[in-house]
Amino acid sequence: MLIAIAGAAAYADSFSGPFTLDDKSSIMDNPTIRHLWPIWSALRAPVKSGVGGRPVLNLSFGVNYALGGLNAWGYHAANLAIHVLAGVILFGIARRTLARLRGLSVARFLDAGGAACSDSTLAFAIALIWTVHPMQTEAVTYVSQRAESLMGLFYLLTLYGFIRYAEGGRIWNAALSVVFCLAGMATKEVMVTAPVVVLLYDRTFVGGTLGEAWRRRWRYYLGLAGTWLLLGFLLRDVHERGVGLGLGGAWWEYALMESRVVVRYLGLAVWPHPLVFDYGSWAGRPTWAAAPYVAVNLLLFAAAAWALVRPVQRGRGVRALGFAWAWVFLILAPTSSVVAVAGQPMAEHRMYLPLAAVAAVVVLGLHSLLGRRSPPVLLSLAVALGWLTWQRNGIYGSEERIWSDTVAKCPENVRAHNNLGLALERIPGRSDEAIAQYEEALRLDPKYEEAHNNLGIALEKMPGRLDEAIAQYEEALRLMPDVPEAHYNLGSALARIPGRLDEAIAQYEEALRLKPDYPKAHNNLGSALARTPGRLDEAIAQYEEALRLEPDYAEAHYNLGNALAKMPRRLEEAIAQYEEALGLAPDVAAFHMNLAVTLLRIPGRTGEAVTQLREVLRLQPGNAPARQLLARIGEPGP
Repeated sequence: MLIAIAGAAAYADSFSGPFTLDDKSSIMDNPTIRHLWPIWSALRAPVKSGVGGRPVLNLSFGVNYALGGLNAWGYHAANLAIHVLAGVILFGIARRTLARLRGLSVARFLDAGGAACSDSTLAFAIALIWTVHPMQTEAVTYVSQRAESLMGLFYLLTLYGFIRYAEGGRIWNAALSVVFCLAGMATKEVMVTAPVVVLLYDRTFVGGTLGEAWRRRWRYYLGLAGTWLLLGFLLRDVHERGVGLGLGGAWWEYALMESRVVVRYLGLAVWPHPLVFDYGSWAGRPTWAAAPYVAVNLLLFAAAAWALVRPVQRGRGVRALGFAWAWVFLILAPTSSVVAVAGQPMAEHRMYLPLAAVAAVVVLGLHSLLGRRSPPVLLSLAVALGWLTWQRNGIYGSEERIWSDTVAKCPENVRAHNNLGLALERIPGRSDEAIAQYEEALRLDPKYEEAHNNLGIALEKMPGRLDEAIAQYEEALRLMPDVPEAHYNLGSALARIPGRLDEAIAQYEEALRLKPDYPKAHNNLGSALARTPGRLDEAIAQYEEALRLEPDYAEAHYNLGNALAKMPRRLEEAIAQYEEALGLAPDVAAFHMNLAVTLLRIPGRTGEAVTQLREVLRLQPGNAPARQLLARIGEPGP
């Protein structure tokens, strides 16, 4: 209960945070979370969506959508619940592990001159510090990083299930452990290390040797290893997700760079400042300056290996310390070794689970120095860390704040400048600042196609700058011709220029060739076809496809209504589409106006038309066509 209360207090300021960065592809533009049935649809996310190959994660977003649509509050609440539950499970693991160490006659490892705190007190301190540590904010408050926290929960449950199984030998504990491991494999790829870590835990704290651990529980370990088969299946398209050997450079370059990253992670775990939301696509090319970091990594790795291989009779406490460092290195290995994560080589959320070992070492270290005087110190440390987490969550309160903070700390981060531009563009009156951010991103990296595309969008909204916008879209497509959004944006710009409608149609069609499930492209292609003589039936088909993909797409309902209204025999269908649009967006005057005009074409429905025209004037008191129609009907205005 105290862990839950502390977690809720530290993250009390996180619920108003908006969706940002990968949340767009993982949640906002992810059609597979819109329906929970059939279940296999919710388990099959688009490959490049951020949740590709992670069916359990995608399903969890689907449950959130079913409960509250795109209300970010619900997603934040679910993330916090996952995190708090993980903290409680960590408490259970730490308490049972400390009790086992005492039972193995390693009292000196836990006691301080005979003044020892209870196992529950120390375990509580470990779990509390881990739960409220500000380095966890990225894994909890950044919605898409539920991948890390949910995988972390399954990782801890896998280990906890093993511990209960080792204590009582109950087969259902072993079965649950394997099930949780399987769920973790379907949540995030870092779970690959879980079977190895469990075996290492068994050797360190239970079996004494690998041979003894295997002899006693070989069936269980075969079950854990079997979960790798699912992970292997889910990894079949991993290169398309920007992960793999050699992506963005040679494997050894990435390894050298990650040696610095790992040391930075450990430093932030001890002194969490400055925390950065996004470190950019690369954390710096390897040079001889990486040598000290390589040395630190090798020293820590060697110390962990030495501690782990020590015979049982020479010190379980030392082996436990070796396990702690092995926990850090093994969990970081999938992302901080030789397998490149090209788009994000450094991210604080990757310390979500490794931080547990750092917290344990710090708590036990302080306890060994202070004995029974340590609880007040540990509590003060937890309070200070919780306060920093609360402050950090304030930064996540808006996209402008989070990206301004990132730009201030990483001014060379082109992605941060680009996303700050996106945030500023959504604020009335700040378009010029947004354009300046896009231009700064392009100054840092002239080949950054996303900034070209976003600059084009911003310029297109400025009077007299449509040609500049088109030039930016074309440059984005020259650099990356397979970006459907850029084709869509270019098509939208071309559709505004007389005589270039055929070019616009070609761009929409190319966008749909690259991304067939693109509702906006289907809708806009329909609008372009509707303006082309003899292609109204094709336009209707495009609107219908847009609505099949996104049934709550108000503009597509409206456009379909307009197309059907051009067919005298389909006026009732047109009215039904206008009403669908108004059910989704009741305050759009154009929807009411076109519904009124269509109703006037049907005998006996003048009264309904008058109601719609009055609604138009309520929304737009100066709407002259609505007043003229009312006057023609003989009805006074409101």
